[in-house]
Amino acid sequence: MAEKSSALAYNRKTVWEHLTGQEKQEAMNLAEDYKVFLSRAKTERESAALVAEQAQNMGFIPLESVKGHLKPGDRIYRLVKGKSVLLAVMGGCPVTEGFNVVGAHIDSPRLDLKVHPLFEDEGLALLKTHYYGGIKKYHWLALPLALHGVVYRGDGSGVEIRMGDEAGDPVFTITDLLPHLARQQMEKNVNEAFPGENLRVICGSLPAENTDIKNRVKENILLLLHDKYGLTETDLVTAELELVPAIPPRDVGFDRSMVGAYGQDDRVCAYAQLAAMAGIVSPPRTAVAIFTDKEEIGSVGNTGMQSSLFLDFTAELVERSTGVYNELLLRRALSASCGLSADVNVALDPGFADTVEKDNTARLGCGAVLTKYTGARGKSGSNDAHAEFLSRVVRIFDSRKVIWQTGELGKVDQGGGGTIAYMMAAHGMDVVDCGVGLLGMHSPFEVTHKADLYMAARGYAAFLQE
Repeated sequence: MAEKSSALAYNRKTVWEHLTGQEKQEAMNLAEDYKVFLSRAKTERESAALVAEQAQNMGFIPLESVKGHLKPGDRIYRLVKGKSVLLAVMGGCPVTEGFNVVGAHIDSPRLDLKVHPLFEDEGLALLKTHYYGGIKKYHWLALPLALHGVVYRGDGSGVEIRMGDEAGDPVFTITDLLPHLARQQMEKNVNEAFPGENLRVICGSLPAENTDIKNRVKENILLLLHDKYGLTETDLVTAELELVPAIPPRDVGFDRSMVGAYGQDDRVCAYAQLAAMAGIVSPPRTAVAIFTDKEEIGSVGNTGMQSSLFLDFTAELVERSTGVYNELLLRRALSASCGLSADVNVALDPGFADTVEKDNTARLGCGAVLTKYTGARGKSGSNDAHAEFLSRVVRIFDSRKVIWQTGELGKVDQGGGGTIAYMMAAHGMDVVDCGVGLLGMHSPFEVTHKADLYMAARGYAAFLQE
C-alpha cells in the first residue's frame, strides 16, 4: 500500500507532472530559444551584447537617450563597458519607495590567453593560458576549444575574433598523456597531475617558408593572423582572448528533457530573467534586472557587482524620475527595495550523492531553487536571508503557481560557494538566492532541466511584477 504524505508536510513537486499541455510546450519552446542564446553568448562580452540587442528588440532604450523625466512604463537599459547590462521597467510607485531587482552574472569559467601567449616547442605552435574562475583543470584536456575575444591593432582599431564554433572552423585543443605512459601521472593527486602552467593549447604545426627564421611554425601563425586580422604579436599583448568549449548546446536524454551546454552557470539564470523582463509592462514597483560580470573571480573590477555600476544606475533612476537627487533619497530607495540573487545551485547527482545532504539539496526537474544562505562551512560569506522576506517570496511564488524547492551548496563541511546576494544586501535591501539546479557545475558541459528554466523565468516574472 503506497504511503500518503501528510497535508502538513513539505512536499517536493516534480514540475513536469504539474504542467498543462500548453505549459509543457511553452517550456520546450523557451528551451529552444535558450539554446540559441547560449550558442551566441559564450563570453561575458558576447552575453552583454546579446542582452542589449534583445532588450532593444523588447522596446528598451539606452538611459542616456531618454529626454526629460522617466515615467511609469518606460523601458530603459545601460550597457557598462561592453561587459555588464542593467535593465529597468519604471513602475507606478515612486522609485524612492523601493523597487524589485533580480541579478545574475554572465561570466563563466574559461581559459584566458596570457599576455605573451604564442610560442613554439618541438615543431608545434602553442598558446599559454591562465584559467579564469574555479575549474577542474583536467576537464579542459582532449577537448575541442574555440577562440573568442577582441584585439586592438596598433592604430587603435579593434577586431573581434570568434573561431571554432562554426562548421568548417578549425578548433584548438590541449592534449592529454596517453594511458600507456601515464602511470606516474595517475598516481599523483589531481592538482599535481594537472598544473595550470601545463594548460597549453596547440594552434599550429606548419613552418613559414622563410628558412632564415628560427621559430618558423610560430612565424607562420603570426603571418596567418596578420593576413586574416591585420595583427602583429605586439597587438596580442593588449588583447582579451578566451578559449571556450567548441561544443554547441544540445538536448540531453531520450526524452530531450534537459539542456547540456557550456556556460550555464550563470547564463541559465541570466536568460530566465531576460525572458521575465520581456513580459513586464506596468509593474507596481520599478522592475530592475542586473547582468553583471566577474562573479567567478569575486565580482571585482568596474564591471563586477562590487563596483559602482548598480549604485550609479539606481541614482540615475531616482534623479531622472523625481527631478531631484540627494544621498538620502538614494539610500531610502535602496533600503526599501528587495531582490533575488539569480544564480545556480547544485542538483543532486546520483553518482556523487555523498557530497550533499539529501533532505536539503535541490533536484533536477523540481522547480526554481530557493537558497536561504550560501557561503562556506559556518556560512562564511553568506547573505542568509531573513525569515520574513523568504516567507514573502514563497507566498508570491505560490500565488502565481511557481513550483519551487530549496537547496544548499553541499554538506556543511564539504565546501560551499558564494553569489552576489551579499553585495546586493549591502545596500540595505532584502535578498535571497533563487536559481536553477545544475549538474556538472563549472565543467565544459553542464546540465540543466528545461522545466526548471521555465519555472525560474516564471518565478522572476512573478517577483518583478509584485
